[in-house]
Amino acid sequence: MNRKLLYAVPAVVLAGFIPLQSQIVSSQTFQQSWSRARDPGVRGGAAGAGAHIAGLTANEIKFFELGLEDFNEAENVADGLGPRMNLNGCGGCHSQPAIGGTSPAVNPQVAFANAATPSQLPAVAAFIRVDGPIRETRLVKNPDGTPDGGVTNTFTITGREGADGCNLVQHDFAREIANRNIIFRIPSPVFGAGLIEQIPDATILANQAAYSSQKRDLGIRGKANVQVSGRTISGATNRNGNDGTITRFGWKAQNVSLLLFSGEAYNVEMGITSELFQNERDQTPSCQFATVPNDTQDFVNADPDKLTTSPIALQNFANFQRFLAPPMPSASMPGGSSSIASGRSLFSSTGCALCHTPTLSTGNSTVAALRNQNANLFSDLLVHDMGDGLADGISQGSAGPREFRTAPLWGLGKRIFFLHDGRTKDLVEAIQQHRSNGSEANAVVNKFNDLSDSKQKDMLNFLRSL
Repeated sequence: MNRKLLYAVPAVVLAGFIPLQSQIVSSQTFQQSWSRARDPGVRGGAAGAGAHIAGLTANEIKFFELGLEDFNEAENVADGLGPRMNLNGCGGCHSQPAIGGTSPAVNPQVAFANAATPSQLPAVAAFIRVDGPIRETRLVKNPDGTPDGGVTNTFTITGREGADGCNLVQHDFAREIANRNIIFRIPSPVFGAGLIEQIPDATILANQAAYSSQKRDLGIRGKANVQVSGRTISGATNRNGNDGTITRFGWKAQNVSLLLFSGEAYNVEMGITSELFQNERDQTPSCQFATVPNDTQDFVNADPDKLTTSPIALQNFANFQRFLAPPMPSASMPGGSSSIASGRSLFSSTGCALCHTPTLSTGNSTVAALRNQNANLFSDLLVHDMGDGLADGISQGSAGPREFRTAPLWGLGKRIFFLHDGRTKDLVEAIQQHRSNGSEANAVVNKFNDLSDSKQKDMLNFLRSL
């Protein structure tokens, strides 16, 4: 298998099906086969993102700025980085088109790998490339054949400053690639995450029930079925296992809150423990160089009577995302306002909006700027069966191997890489990848393919305006 193929195709084979590689070809050939219109490309102009949400108080803005500083900081071994990690800071992964976004054009993992002595790049060079995207790796199965699905970090602290005496062996990625047992994820943007967090469960469920006949005719389901095992209700798809609230963050909507989402990323992506995740993922004694857990409440110097305790880094991460404004769409780029307006109408008439719901409203919040607001996220926050072509073989919660959260589309105009594994930079190809055996999107993609050249162009202009 050559490196070009590794970049384009999810390397996974599951019991009973194989990703539809015959449909995954070069972007030029792909467009000639499926569509006449072309992706207008990453929208030019200002980033339109990265600022705090409008209406925050002066104090809330200070919390946002404190969170931004922590989010953008690079960690080192003394801070608790590692022993295994994917990068040394949140901002490195979430930087396109501004801090809080997604994978940039130049992959910082390459420079990070080369900073180690000896360099760790050769062991992962087959899928970590300077032209991106940033990749998180997961293994589909354990050596004994049981399901895995957890993150397998790409780097270690071995050979880095402050890690003397730590000699960790990198995972044998070449073997996993040869066994087709590895899948990838790219960073998901966190713009407008505070609005998403404040959308009530009842709103999500009401939207799921809306337009039921249209959804049924197009084969769109979106699962909310309660799964029963014996006498125990194990939960419904997209619901938190213990309290039954609807989870909404991550590629499979696996996290219920920004604090949990942040804590998991801090531990999994950087190897830094916190109040939420107190144990190291790799507990090799010779590789522990900071007090464990690393990011905890200061019970020594803080004065609880005066409430002067500063937030820990984990809280700063969550606050930054909570107060981060959604991306600003363009009214005229690309293609002009008339084309964009036509594309918006076609987005609805083809059925795309049945999953990519344009607007959901928030409910009550202690933060006035987040209270009763329209979140123009273009997502229903549910998980849907995307068929064999996008299947990654990983189950998280009750989201199965072929199921993914409807990705919010706000900010799409500035994204470089598409789909959960970043397999393409081409928006047309990303649309076509939604069409495969068993996908709920098949009928909708067919309706897009039936559009005239000019109408497809309008719809692409609309998507790139977001």
